[in-house]
Amino acid sequence: MKFLKNLRLNFDNYGSSSGREWNKTKNSGKLKITSPTDGKFIANVFQCSENDYEKIINKAESAFKTWRNIPAPKRGEIVRQIGLKLREYKNDLGMLVSYEMGKSLQEGLGEVQEMIDICDFAVGQSRQLYGFTIHSERPNHRMFDQYHPLGIVGVVSAFNFPVAVWAWNAMIAAVCGDVVVWKPSSKVPLTAIACQNIVGEVLKENNLPEGIFSLIVGKGSTIGEKMLNDKRVPLISITGSTRVGKHANEVIAKRFGKVILELGGNNAIIITPNANLKMAIPAIVFGAVGTCGQRCTSTRRLIIHDSIYEKVKTSLLKAYISLKIGDPLDETKHVGPLIDKDAVDMFLLALTRAKKEGGKIIYGGNVLSGKGYECGTYIMPAIVEAENNYKIVQEETFAPILYLIKYKGKVENAIELHNGVVQGLSSAIFSDNLQEAERFLSSCGSDCGIANVNIGTSGAEIGGAFGGEKETGGGRESGSDAWKAYMRRQTNTINYGSTLPLAQGIKFEI
Repeated sequence: MKFLKNLRLNFDNYGSSSGREWNKTKNSGKLKITSPTDGKFIANVFQCSENDYEKIINKAESAFKTWRNIPAPKRGEIVRQIGLKLREYKNDLGMLVSYEMGKSLQEGLGEVQEMIDICDFAVGQSRQLYGFTIHSERPNHRMFDQYHPLGIVGVVSAFNFPVAVWAWNAMIAAVCGDVVVWKPSSKVPLTAIACQNIVGEVLKENNLPEGIFSLIVGKGSTIGEKMLNDKRVPLISITGSTRVGKHANEVIAKRFGKVILELGGNNAIIITPNANLKMAIPAIVFGAVGTCGQRCTSTRRLIIHDSIYEKVKTSLLKAYISLKIGDPLDETKHVGPLIDKDAVDMFLLALTRAKKEGGKIIYGGNVLSGKGYECGTYIMPAIVEAENNYKIVQEETFAPILYLIKYKGKVENAIELHNGVVQGLSSAIFSDNLQEAERFLSSCGSDCGIANVNIGTSGAEIGGAFGGEKETGGGRESGSDAWKAYMRRQTNTINYGSTLPLAQGIKFEI
């Protein structure tokens, strides 16, 4: 395929690089990457060894000493050039994202556009790494706080957003003066290798040292654990399951490292009697089936007032019947495949559990077969009537299952159901009633890190801090003041007088 050649991907690819050069290890395991869209082989990736990891970290440590002394606006200029380079490769990289991961081409291109947008955002941020000036209680003193680079930032990304989440972290970390070591999901390493090639061009053109942007494709049990335990990596940003996040948090905390956790979501939309259903239905459907339900922000629960429940259900069934499922590179298709057959098994198991607990599948839930579906990864998105307290509803299934849940009475009852799960990522309410909307956004409303009114749960903008509460992990990345997580804060005091007043009025006779 032409886009593979344009991105300099080969039949065999190496899995670790500190910038422009690739380590040539071949004896640490080989990943055979196939596409979930058609089951066809794409390329091989040789995983990095523990020795490769040490080389990468050593070069990153060395690069940090140079990178931190480059003024932040000039670091921003490098990020600007990365954004320009991504624009050149947007179509090719977007096609690779779609083909390797399985999301629609529109979403693949959109993900690359997010990378470009965060580069633009980070360029501006490079001139806004502000601290505060503080009035001292002591005469002839000035206090202020400032932010310094941390060092090596590890980024562990998941398969569902194979490039955007890295960019959210890496571009902000870079303008902050940090160097980045990226460990991508082993399910989608080719997009990461392509990005490393693109960034390497910029490093070479600017005669910058290796180690500012590094890549390690390796086993979680070896390479991943080394990174978690490595005191040379003061911050690791992890996107993944709650189980993975809990383990990582424990390990990193033991060495007093810092962590940004972006974990599971069990996102709900509340539909009140005052909702505009012409707006709500498209948002629900896109949120539930977009990326085949494999977004952290996918809509998984729909909490509907009983007075409009049947009307909403009928509209949803009509919309689902019109869904076109198939090759994500075909822009006429709405829904692509799940990432692999393991994901299909989890989808089917979740539906079996839902039925055992009393749920009723009213649409979909089957694996598609026949022409175009031979690889066994295409499924029909499911709609299930359920109760919020079902154990399976309390969990996040990374697949397009939408649970319909009734509520009665006031919006407070819906909010209680909404908050009655352990995850707290994204949330939404559809209502044209000001009091209902404001209640949802208040301190007694949604307990999620993202709360929306009259838009769905997915599609977060890079300008806002992204992340959630409770078992979602509490991390924030991308926009707003999320940059502060990638820096260390320092309070400074300057005495510009000729005397030294001591705290609490203490005096020494000298």
